[in-house]
Amino acid sequence: MIIGIVAVSENYAIGKDGKLPWHYPADLKFFKQTTTGNAIVMGANTWRSIGRPLPNRLSIILSRSAEIEVQPNVLLLRSTDELLALSQFLKGDLYIIGGAQTYKSLADFIDEWLVTRVPETVKDADVFMPESFLNGFTLRETTDLGDGLKVENFRREQS
Repeated sequence: MIIGIVAVSENYAIGKDGKLPWHYPADLKFFKQTTTGNAIVMGANTWRSIGRPLPNRLSIILSRSAEIEVQPNVLLLRSTDELLALSQFLKGDLYIIGGAQTYKSLADFIDEWLVTRVPETVKDADVFMPESFLNGFTLRETTDLGDGLKVENFRREQS
């Protein structure tokens, strides 16, 4: 399954200066528990912001032009077609973790969204999710992480 996982503020901000514009340990713990043992897909900017492979996950960087240092558990793919072909052979799920351009390029292939609602407005953010990104998805479940954080699970509507 291909799953988008994102934390969004009340004004749909997801990034500022190449980083998350907040720090919530409960959300980081949720992200780690959810993605461990699976593959995570990100663009080159998100890769640079993380700066290293995350433990117990296959890190896939999707970029037409970036050069990435060869490392264990890190793959560089140049196209969505390459990613979709690879996904057929993965044992676990494929989590799309950002950034905005990667979410946009894979939007038609995402089966499910895990959206952490962050209880703040980030006035000086520079990366946002479109307000319409959940169109065509139905809310299935909400989980309270504490600290005002709620994770909403959405599944793509069947046509």
